[in-house]
Amino acid sequence: MILRGKIRSDAPLIVLALEEEAAHLDTDLPVLVTGMGKVNAAVALAATLAGGVRPSLVVNLGTAGALRPGWDGLHEIGSVFQHDLDTELLRNLTGHVCGPPLTLGTQPAVLATGDTFVADDATRARLAQRADLVDMEGYAIASAAAQAGVPCRLIKRVSDEAGDGAFRSWQESVDACARDLATWLRSELP
Repeated sequence: MILRGKIRSDAPLIVLALEEEAAHLDTDLPVLVTGMGKVNAAVALAATLAGGVRPSLVVNLGTAGALRPGWDGLHEIGSVFQHDLDTELLRNLTGHVCGPPLTLGTQPAVLATGDTFVADDATRARLAQRADLVDMEGYAIASAAAQAGVPCRLIKRVSDEAGDGAFRSWQESVDACARDLATWLRSELP
């Protein structure tokens, strides 16, 4: 976990998983780099938000795999769920809803979050039945922000097609994705 800048109640907190995704950010806003995966993201953001001063907004910028043909560019997420947590099974087992899907806004993009880098066609096809994009941190960040009572936006830049060859595609595209995310930040949150 790396926190650059000081959290302010009158400003957003920018949250990314990796330094590669933050490579082109040029901002006076505080930036939190959490590390990859749901646990790292949730722990880093929760610890940061527990530090006293809470930001006006949490903005998660990051890369995501496209689960359907034609999905590219930047997308703001309207809802997010955990694809690696069987919420229905756990509800049937315990009677409690664990990790329900989260609604963030009215945008149509649906994000599936899980601790697996999706890089095979079968998993992509299965997830495409419920979501448009897949990542490894979005749900955790949205959940931690919600628990702290801080509004949250998830902005994802498609880096790969979440199928065979996704590892190579992500490595080749992460720098361009980071540039687009930095451009979005400059234009949306000057």
